[in-house]
Amino acid sequence: MEKILGGAHVFAENDIDTDLIIAANFLTTFDKKILAQHALENLRPNFFSQISAGDFLVAGKNFGCGSSREHAVWALQATGLAGVIAENFARIFLRNSKNNDFFTFSLEAAPKKFSQNDKIEIDFSAKKIKNLTQKTEFDF
Repeated sequence: MEKILGGAHVFAENDIDTDLIIAANFLTTFDKKILAQHALENLRPNFFSQISAGDFLVAGKNFGCGSSREHAVWALQATGLAGVIAENFARIFLRNSKNNDFFTFSLEAAPKKFSQNDKIEIDFSAKKIKNLTQKTEFDF
């Protein structure tokens, strides 16, 4: 895989924790389809229905802080998101993402560099995150 192309889903908030990614009342299931349907629903109702396969979540600082639950990564991954672009990540979320082959990209001021539904291209060979809509690119 050299490139991934998808839309941007921008959450400008900092400190989006694992409880916001998937609420604690869903931790009793390991069914990833159920987890996906409830991903980030307390921040954006019906978020699941807005995603196309290969899209990216764009967020602020300290994404994935909170408890060490893998459910948070499973929920996002099962929505069809290709990954998360954030200013930075909580260490345990990064580890869980890596363990589950879910892409994370750190990018300073990430939410300011994308608007909702901008087209994003991740070019692995060039090591670039490209905002095709705004015609900008950033190193990773």
